[in-house]
Amino acid sequence: MKDQGKIIAALLIGAAAGAALGLLLAPEKGEDLRGDIADYVNDLVESAKNKAQSTADNLKEYGSNAVNSVKSKYSDLVGEANKVVDSARGTVEDVASTAKSKAKATADDWNNSVQNA
Repeated sequence: MKDQGKIIAALLIGAAAGAALGLLLAPEKGEDLRGDIADYVNDLVESAKNKAQSTADNLKEYGSNAVNSVKSKYSDLVGEANKVVDSARGTVEDVASTAKSKAKATADDWNNSVQNA
């Protein structure tokens, strides 16, 4: 991207220098020459403004796409984390329920054996 910008700047400077030399060496009246130079410079300025606006728009779109991509990835990760948490919670509840049932059964067995003894 930087190299492309340098190339474009060099081309614009070279074109401006070539046009200025061509106009200065042409047999034309001073007033006409100044008008031609002013028109050419105005065209260059307009072209530079258009390139700058186009580049700014492209960068803005790229930034917006990057932000949206990060938001999407974040949302996906949060969703996956919630699934893992829910799964772990369910497993813990199942294990706790099983342990509670086994503890109750063991207590009942022990109570029965104490009463029968």
